[in-house]
Amino acid sequence: MTDPNFILLYVDSPAVSASFYSRILGRAPIEASPTFAMFALESGVMLGLWSRDTVEPSAPEAHGVGGELAIAVANDQAVAETHRAWDDQGVTILQAPVHLDFGFSFLAADPNGHRLRVFAPRAS
Repeated sequence: MTDPNFILLYVDSPAVSASFYSRILGRAPIEASPTFAMFALESGVMLGLWSRDTVEPSAPEAHGVGGELAIAVANDQAVAETHRAWDDQGVTILQAPVHLDFGFSFLAADPNGHRLRVFAPRAS
């Protein structure tokens, strides 16, 4: 079995979401259409943004939001810097930087309410 290497998020507007992710990821999508956008991430994982109204086959769960995209960074300073940068860009911050059991973290939301957690793993 291989590891997952593609994440799909159902979104209201792929264009709006692609603009948001372009800002926070610092890169343009490698594919964009009225119903879909895709980003190639440095890790090799692909992030797809699919219009929730055109998902095939239709998925009732496409209209809900659950889970988080987690982005691990090198250290607490990188968490704080990312938080400041996103806050300056007007990204919705759901939780200010805080020390949790797993490390230093903050939580944000994309335009569709998908949760984005940036964290520095706690040293073991």
